[in-house]
Amino acid sequence: MLFRIGDYVTRNSYHNDTVFRILAIDGDMVSLKGVNIRLLADSPIDDLKKVEEVKGLQDDDRMLGKMDDFLKLDRNEYFYLPGKILHIDGDQEYLDRCMNFYKKLNIMCYGVNLKEDEMKEEIGSYLEELNPDIVVITGHDAYYKRNGDIHNIDNYKNTKEFVEAVRAARKYEKSQEKLVIIAGACQSDYEELIKAGANFASSPKRVNIHALDPAIIASSISLSDKNKPIDLIAMIEKTKYGKAGMGGIITNGMMFVGYPR
Repeated sequence: MLFRIGDYVTRNSYHNDTVFRILAIDGDMVSLKGVNIRLLADSPIDDLKKVEEVKGLQDDDRMLGKMDDFLKLDRNEYFYLPGKILHIDGDQEYLDRCMNFYKKLNIMCYGVNLKEDEMKEEIGSYLEELNPDIVVITGHDAYYKRNGDIHNIDNYKNTKEFVEAVRAARKYEKSQEKLVIIAGACQSDYEELIKAGANFASSPKRVNIHALDPAIIASSISLSDKNKPIDLIAMIEKTKYGKAGMGGIITNGMMFVGYPR
């Protein structure tokens, strides 16, 4: 079968469980990017199966539907000021999808596309300029199982970069109540990100996460009443893979509620 850049495919050796788009073809090897999963991968071309129908933005709408309970606000007398989000993403395509997600929820968000190794140097200036309530630090990551120790941060593609970015953000604002940090991507070292100061992180079971999972957590906090603790378990269950993919600490919401309108 002839494959071209831009084709949508799955991998036979992984039971065709994830849909990818072909980024590049080099002889018998192909570079892939997950359509809905924050995953970059390489594959032999003879392991691929072409996919004709792809659920991309349709999947985003389904994820958006999980936020319905946050949109049932009493509009008669009250007004609402959701928390402001700074979303820093190593992938422009996923960033665009997340920004569209925030827009549909009427959340003020600033999106920045930075390579993972640039985030720790740049994040401070964006925090100073924008003064957000919530910051998302995400992109691509991977756990290299062949190297062994799950608790060795050197066995991860970009976790070390995310950890340094979280630490830089905590230098700007030490309080986890004043600045909520959501960090990580597919298979990230969850424990190291939490220890570095993230309120929420991926991935407790080192699984892949959906492109919108960090945005779901950020939006849930943005749309929850300030000074009231969120329902931690209910919020995490809104993400694609639940507690296997995302986890964190009980955190107060970031939305001000005013009266009268």
